[in-house]
Amino acid sequence: MGTQIYVMGMCILVYFLSLNLVLVSSSSVLGRKNEKGTVYIDGRNAIGKIDEDFICATLDWWPPEKCDYGTCAWDHASLLNLDLSNQIFLKAIQAFSPLKIRLGGTLQDKVIYESKDSKLPCNQFSNRSTEMFGFTPGCLPMKRWDELNAFFEKAGALIVFGLNALAGRTIQSDGSATGAWDPSNAKSLVRYTVEKGYDIHGWELGNELSGSGVGTRVSAAQYASDLISLKNMLEEVYKANKSKPLVIAPGGFFDPNWFTEFINKTHNNLDVMTHHIYNLGPGVDTHLIDKILNPSYLDGEADTFRRLQNILRSSGTSAVSWVGEAGGAYNSGHNHVTNAFVFSFWYLDQLGMSSTFDTKTYCRQTLIGGNYGLLNTTTFVPNPDYYSALLWHRLMGRNVLSTSFSGTKKIRTYAHCSKVSQGIMLLLLNLDGNTTVEVNVGFNGTWSLLNKHPHIHKNRAIKWHQKEETERVRAEYHLTAKDGNLQSQTMLLNGEVLGVSSSGEIPSLTPLHVNSSELIVVGPFSIVFVHMPYIILPACK
Repeated sequence: MGTQIYVMGMCILVYFLSLNLVLVSSSSVLGRKNEKGTVYIDGRNAIGKIDEDFICATLDWWPPEKCDYGTCAWDHASLLNLDLSNQIFLKAIQAFSPLKIRLGGTLQDKVIYESKDSKLPCNQFSNRSTEMFGFTPGCLPMKRWDELNAFFEKAGALIVFGLNALAGRTIQSDGSATGAWDPSNAKSLVRYTVEKGYDIHGWELGNELSGSGVGTRVSAAQYASDLISLKNMLEEVYKANKSKPLVIAPGGFFDPNWFTEFINKTHNNLDVMTHHIYNLGPGVDTHLIDKILNPSYLDGEADTFRRLQNILRSSGTSAVSWVGEAGGAYNSGHNHVTNAFVFSFWYLDQLGMSSTFDTKTYCRQTLIGGNYGLLNTTTFVPNPDYYSALLWHRLMGRNVLSTSFSGTKKIRTYAHCSKVSQGIMLLLLNLDGNTTVEVNVGFNGTWSLLNKHPHIHKNRAIKWHQKEETERVRAEYHLTAKDGNLQSQTMLLNGEVLGVSSSGEIPSLTPLHVNSSELIVVGPFSIVFVHMPYIILPACK
């Protein structure tokens, strides 16, 4: 009898243990968490002001033979062979009206410009392992330059062109490039451009030659002298033009000592200080997604923006800062990561973060080419980040507002004055795949506004309009990955697939309309733009 009771007891114990395991397992699979949090917005003053055309993308020189880690991801995406007749490509650019495009990259300092004065043949890049960056110098034929400018005019793009800054220099055994920049070939290109009436928004000197450089380097003092030579050359060639292009440099990785010396020696001849960002490391890294979804890792880049902002402020210069190139992961990115939905968390966080430090323009590497293009390299079909960029461009206004979030660290928040109303635009990123967050909105964390809107708090300086029902409705744009797959290259807007039409038309980006009394619901692994036109802040007047 005792044995039977013992056996029966053990059976009951095993049953309850098994049931408990099933319940725990079911909970982990089916039972996603719900949390609440509050985003606080300080609307008294703007903390930064971005350009109207803040969104920028790059086009590079890499030929099809450019390969990284055994993968050749560039195809025909070079400035020299890109299909300018592709209708998706044209319409993708036109959708921004305008899109700022930076032409340049690693090989720009090996580009010769065809001209009547040049005695060198106009040859194309070719593989040679003994050459810096693995390619011989290449040439830009003026016929191709004409084609590019005709296309950009039709597309309504603003063009920044990166000039070869190694012309005339000698590469030393220690890796440094010495001697003054020879502007003669660049001058022939600029003169041809002006004579043709092509509109260039800015001319940038060099690519990644600052600090320790990539491939080679130029001292800050010499670079400042060369920058002044560029400014003088542009003044001469553009002397009959009312509109003058921006003078931009150095287009390299941030080095505080180098950048400080450079800006102090340019003597206000510089309009824009550009720097590059690849803070996720090499494209071959198998932990890229972990980094992208780690708030602490994302926070790390704030130090670069902060230090550059302080350098510009303390120098007394009128120059502003741009991110001139940012692909996240260097060496062409990583397929199904830097061209997939998950990368929008990194990209939009970068746009938001850089704005808070008064960065005026942010150029994404690339518009097309490599594994980090806004457009698919072979089909030209938009990748998820294209739609993220387009929504930012259309919604986020110039004035940047200070925000903070009380709640989970997996929510990232940014706010700007709206581009389409006198109200505000809020951006929320949920880096958590198991948690839905219901978000309150507060302003300086003070009084409750109205019982009708219990989740909103206000300050005396805020005006609240509630005359009509339509003024108390907000617009929401919820971005998610198809099938919840972070590595999907298909993005959903409010549950609907975003894709081009058969004729290459970019889809309309239609929001949900939600009563202002409702909490903002941010789903797992989702991105939400929220337009609140009924909130009028002093910073947005």
